Amino acid sequence: MNTLKLGSRGVLLVYSSQIASVAIRQNFVILPCMERNEARQRILQLREDLEAHNYRYYVLAEPLISDTAFDQMMHELERLEKAFPEWDDPNSPSRRVGGAVTKVFSSAVHPVPMLSLSNTYSPEEVNDFLQRASREVSGEVAFCCELKYDGVAISLKYEDGFLTEALTRGDGQRGDVVTENIRTIRSIPLRLRGDYPRQLIIRGEVLMPDAVFQMLNASRESEGKALFANPRNAAAGSLKLQDAAEVAKRSLDCLLYNVIEEEKGFSSHFESLAAARSWGFKVPEHIRRCNRMEEVHAFITYWEEARHSLPFDTDGVVIKVDALSQQSILGNTAKSPRWAIAYKYKAEEARTPLLSVDFQVGRTGAVTPVANLQAVPLAGTIVKRASLHNADIIAGLDLHLGDTVVVEKGGEIIPKITAVVEALRPENAVAVRFPVLCPECATPLERAEEEAAHYCPNREACPPQIKGRIEHFISRRAMDIESLGEGKVELLFDQGLIKNAADLYDLREDQLLGLEKVFTDEVSGAERVMRFREKTVENILRGIDASRKIAFERLLFALGIRYVGETTAKKLARHFRSMEALALATEEELIEVDEVGPRIAESVCRFFEKEENLRMIARLEKQGLQMQYDGPEEQSGPLAGKNIVVSGVFSHYSRDEIKVLIEQLGGRNTGSLSAKTDFLLAGENMGPAKRVKAENLGIPVLSEEAFREMLGLA
Repeated sequence: MNTLKLGSRGVLLVYSSQIASVAIRQNFVILPCMERNEARQRILQLREDLEAHNYRYYVLAEPLISDTAFDQMMHELERLEKAFPEWDDPNSPSRRVGGAVTKVFSSAVHPVPMLSLSNTYSPEEVNDFLQRASREVSGEVAFCCELKYDGVAISLKYEDGFLTEALTRGDGQRGDVVTENIRTIRSIPLRLRGDYPRQLIIRGEVLMPDAVFQMLNASRESEGKALFANPRNAAAGSLKLQDAAEVAKRSLDCLLYNVIEEEKGFSSHFESLAAARSWGFKVPEHIRRCNRMEEVHAFITYWEEARHSLPFDTDGVVIKVDALSQQSILGNTAKSPRWAIAYKYKAEEARTPLLSVDFQVGRTGAVTPVANLQAVPLAGTIVKRASLHNADIIAGLDLHLGDTVVVEKGGEIIPKITAVVEALRPENAVAVRFPVLCPECATPLERAEEEAAHYCPNREACPPQIKGRIEHFISRRAMDIESLGEGKVELLFDQGLIKNAADLYDLREDQLLGLEKVFTDEVSGAERVMRFREKTVENILRGIDASRKIAFERLLFALGIRYVGETTAKKLARHFRSMEALALATEEELIEVDEVGPRIAESVCRFFEKEENLRMIARLEKQGLQMQYDGPEEQSGPLAGKNIVVSGVFSHYSRDEIKVLIEQLGGRNTGSLSAKTDFLLAGENMGPAKRVKAENLGIPVLSEEAFREMLGLA
């Protein structure tokens, strides 16, 4: 007699195949009947087998079974997991097909900042890097050369061998959590193999193979959708899709090349990558360990042409100091490691006629010329616009309307014009002249002697400057009012509702509800309407209200003071600890802050001298924004209260490490020598001018050894 058993979630377990056709017609999932523990063992076995086959196919490119056999195993696993949900596992191979839907991508902190590389196009600068690295560390220095893949940077965290979190680069300090989408990339292991560390962060690049990119764009074109500009843009867009099942269809790949862990104690970068390969990661094949400068240049030369045969886009070579101990000595700048550099290959070029030139005004008042070109394919994109940078570039090119120009795309979002083909210049062509008046408000432009750019000084009334400052204020790394993006600032400005950042906090629901704007989609050219409905208004007001809690240092960055970036804003906030104290600071007091020079100090003072800026800050304070730094007080210690200038190269520490040590012991790192400097900490190769200035000011000069003896570290 045939029997049926109804499992969990309506899964039908059948003892006899004779009733299978009945079950299928009733849309039941059919499985052989098995006990709970038996099902668990089968699920675990299938997961292990599928991961092994997945590794052989996507990482080793050595498959053992057919695609059909793999799919049958996957379908069996999916059915068992549905029948026995108690054995659910976020790292199951079945998750690679997606299914999770993420409406909002949260963000998380990078435990180790995710820095970006310094770039160069010059072989001479590569030599400078190699020589400096060899000079600043003791012993022989070897370098690892790797290809620079043009993808989306990703950071993966594993705990006890299982993938627990995936973050995009973001601003280097925080990134978006894209774990569910990353699980769909089959070359990324969901659980590790072999002798892996308990805690691991590994970083690399998510890529879209060129063949996949071509098929994706062909499909989008047939559906009437906008095409992706290049594989990198396609990969970035895919990682932020809300439906992981759609991400799975994009066939993304991933190469990992940076291991961060403490348990194994690797001595070199090359060694750590070999271990990562054994744990199941897809590590780039084309890595060479070089002991001589000639070997580095040979690698660069070979791959300039050979890279075009690869299935991925590459645009250069990354050169890293191999020994991890030497990397530690060299340290990092605020943005980039000092132990690595990226050499970028010469950009591709194209020729095309110049149609016209627009002069755009930015939030700082800088006027930037942008060329409008006859569309031309270049480096995988269709180029219609190119940067001309400033008046000197236009004059140097002797640019005329109708000229055939040489356009280059070398890692920039907007390509640039590098030359004019004068032989093809039309008769009676009109020379391009930089405007004398602001193209937006007709104010006479100004140009400082030491700067290349022209500026509109009408900060208070020039529309693009006002809108640009507000857009900067609400940006993610500033006040993070995301609900106000996508042209909404322009609509509010055009309606007369906002003229500076403080006006945002006076907005009311009745002012916003029903506002609309008609605009042209840049990709499709179609007319679209942006309308402020109830939900839109609710999100805007909620976002504005939440920004009141944003930390003081980010508010300081959001104000858009010229030359004050994120890092400088943090240093100023930490030093002065309140907006009031900063506003009262003199240029001399500002220069005492680490990495603040005369140009930044003058800019800060000029900002706080203007009455309209002080009125705006007073309004922001009245609205409850954070006007004080709530970070830790300056620490006590043997260097408490001392202002110290660090210069030169040190044998026991990198510059970054010695500055951290000074702060830990209560001291303050300052950027310039002044009467308030307590001593100059001088390493090797310090410039003679700094020593002379210290002697003239009567400032003690300490060697590294004297400094260590003073602290009892020698």
